[in-house]
Amino acid sequence: MEEREQLERAFEILKQFVCELSVQAGKSREYGEALWQGIRCSEGLLQELAYYHDYGEFLCKYEVAGHTLADVLVWQVDHFKLYMDRPEEMNRYRQPRLLLEAFDTMLQMEKEPGRFLEKMRCETGQDIL
Repeated sequence: MEEREQLERAFEILKQFVCELSVQAGKSREYGEALWQGIRCSEGLLQELAYYHDYGEFLCKYEVAGHTLADVLVWQVDHFKLYMDRPEEMNRYRQPRLLLEAFDTMLQMEKEPGRFLEKMRCETGQDIL
């Protein structure tokens, strides 16, 4: 198998991985395909996805405005932790959903980092006035 074919095969495996995660997360396959297209166009996120696929953890090499995928995931969990105490909401924050949301957020951060930096700074799961 030549190098180009190997690369296309790897892309197809990652695309299927994202699409399967989207279904597991309760999202549509179309959402997964659209997210995959964004990830494929981002060298940093593509590398992060490939590493996650192979090792089940974040590489944390790629950053947007000083934040890695792990930072985004921690923010998401912190932001939504109040909802996690509610049984009817538990399934909304399964691992596949949080993982996809982290990649989706990083794609959006590539375009508008300021908007997300402000949210990450101000929106937490703390119930403090």
